[in-house]
Amino acid sequence: MSVPQFDAVIHAPGRLQICAILSAAEEAEFATIREAIAVSDSVLSKHLKQLEDAGYIKLRKQAAAGRQRTWAAFTPQGRRAFAAHVAELTRLAGMVEPTRLGEGFSG
Repeated sequence: MSVPQFDAVIHAPGRLQICAILSAAEEAEFATIREAIAVSDSVLSKHLKQLEDAGYIKLRKQAAAGRQRTWAAFTPQGRRAFAAHVAELTRLAGMVEPTRLGEGFSG
């Protein structure tokens, strides 16, 4: 795993969800990702394009059942970047000390 590093490309909620899906699979089909993160085709396309431009994913198009289908998969660089981002989020979350509800407030 890489040194923990916050990654602004991955951090956007939609892209973070896409990366989480791809981390658990070799590849995922466009419609499956779209339904899992509940976004429109255009929003998902933009997120995938940003991840692809960063070199984090590769897209594969294939005709199936008379229509074009798009599949997304992590590149090795993308898998490392996601792992480092998750490690950094975990490190940051560990820095926060929980407080008791209402502590420090007077009413």
